[in-house]
Amino acid sequence: MTLQADFASQDYFRDPTAAVEKLRTAGPVVEVRFPLMGKVWTTTTQALADRVLKDTETFAMRKDDGTLAGLQWWMPPIVRTLSNSMLSMDEPDHKRLRDIVDEAFRRRAVLEMEPHIQALGHELADELFAEGTPADLVERYARKLPLSVICELLGLPLADRPKFMAWASGFTRFTGAIGFLFAMPNLYALKRYLEQHLATVRAHGGEGLIAEIVRVEKEGGRISPNEIVSMVFLLLLAGHETTTHLISGSVFELLRNPQLRDWLEEDWSRADLAVEEFLRFITPVQFTKPRYVRKDVELGGVKLRKGDRIMVMLAAANMDPQANPHPEQLDLQRKPNRHIAFGTGIHFCLGHQLARIEGRCALKSLLQRWPELTLAVGEKEIRFRERPGIRAIDRLPVAPGAA
Repeated sequence: MTLQADFASQDYFRDPTAAVEKLRTAGPVVEVRFPLMGKVWTTTTQALADRVLKDTETFAMRKDDGTLAGLQWWMPPIVRTLSNSMLSMDEPDHKRLRDIVDEAFRRRAVLEMEPHIQALGHELADELFAEGTPADLVERYARKLPLSVICELLGLPLADRPKFMAWASGFTRFTGAIGFLFAMPNLYALKRYLEQHLATVRAHGGEGLIAEIVRVEKEGGRISPNEIVSMVFLLLLAGHETTTHLISGSVFELLRNPQLRDWLEEDWSRADLAVEEFLRFITPVQFTKPRYVRKDVELGGVKLRKGDRIMVMLAAANMDPQANPHPEQLDLQRKPNRHIAFGTGIHFCLGHQLARIEGRCALKSLLQRWPELTLAVGEKEIRFRERPGIRAIDRLPVAPGAA
């Protein structure tokens, strides 16, 4: 039986716990109807999420003929082109592509960026109300910080940041097939921009990770021109979009829970614990990409057939009481915190260290600069983007408060 759950509704995003509990009551593996995908299986426990994400022999991104589980016949060719990234690859292609950029995201390299990220946070916090009050924290702060960081890391000009913001906003708001197709012009515009930038770097050199990828290409590295465009597209979008929603979601929770905010502001060394709990509680990426079942298998008492599709529900894994007691509670002191907001297995998020640092720096800069920051509208007026799979506040109007 296919269960009905609206993963793009305001009710769901305001309280995913209720929908997760309904699914979990039905079983550890259930069939749901997911927008753009149709019928897919999904997991409701963390143990089974781990199993699916780590068992790449049984659960694969692609069929043997290369068909990607997430693609539909009606999707434009550009979607297929931009899907040639490591996020949509099985081994050995996944490792071949990931190795090219892995060094730039290693712990030591990212930690060296922290002072600069904190300084950037201070600068953006200072400018938050420069255009008036109230300010939309999502566009004026939460998006600008990670986007600025990933642009610098890639070697893209900060002057083009408004373009990236407009394009990203255009193709992160769709809810169904029609909205998806209307988002295509933004996708084509960004692809053209990246192709032009890559041509410039190939001809004249450049800075940042894009220049490094081009160097690998010129030295005979195993990466095609299409794969380079897909790689940069993935790093630019994934490198700021999910962190944007982590930051805005974290601020929203602190502004409506003053006692948690006071606890954090008393000692900023607590920020690491807090960010881990925000990652678990908010789970900006609610589902992984779909995978094909490569062979008949029993999972959680359910018989899956070869060719079936399955999507791991990260939100359910992070709300699993077997992994985290009282998961419905936002507990900034939770320890241990067994979330899998960054996934697990070979596709464990490349930018997890960077996202953690950006989340920590963003909260510290914002609340040190605006210690009395407050919501400029009632809690119930805050709406989420009706985009299935991503938990994203659309606008977060804030005011400086008494200060």
